[in-house]
Amino acid sequence: MEKRSKNIMKFVLVIIYLILTVSGLILMKLGGNPGSLAIKEGTATFGISLISLAGFVCYICSFLLFTRIVVMFDLSYIMPLTTGIVQVLTLVASKVVFKEEFSTQGIIGAAIIIFGIILMNIKIPAK
Repeated sequence: MEKRSKNIMKFVLVIIYLILTVSGLILMKLGGNPGSLAIKEGTATFGISLISLAGFVCYICSFLLFTRIVVMFDLSYIMPLTTGIVQVLTLVASKVVFKEEFSTQGIIGAAIIIFGIILMNIKIPAK
């Protein structure tokens, strides 16, 4: 039972990572402000919109969480899996939030990514 709860926790951490990563990207774009850095009279100032700041915080948190996730999984498994899912979720979110158009190549690319994720997760019994 303990192994099952650990696996569920690993799955939950990956879901949180995915949400934070995509949210961070979307919020940074929504904020539309990459930030401004100025140094005047020996004082450094940094300005950023609140929406962009929220996106930045989400993205930093996702990075910190990913450093934990990398330790919990095989790198050759988790890296392509999470990267592919982030790409597809970002494509969908950009359509929903920003009303961006899907190109034929984008749809084909997303389908290939989804097929690859499915293929990676098929368990083939050893002989």
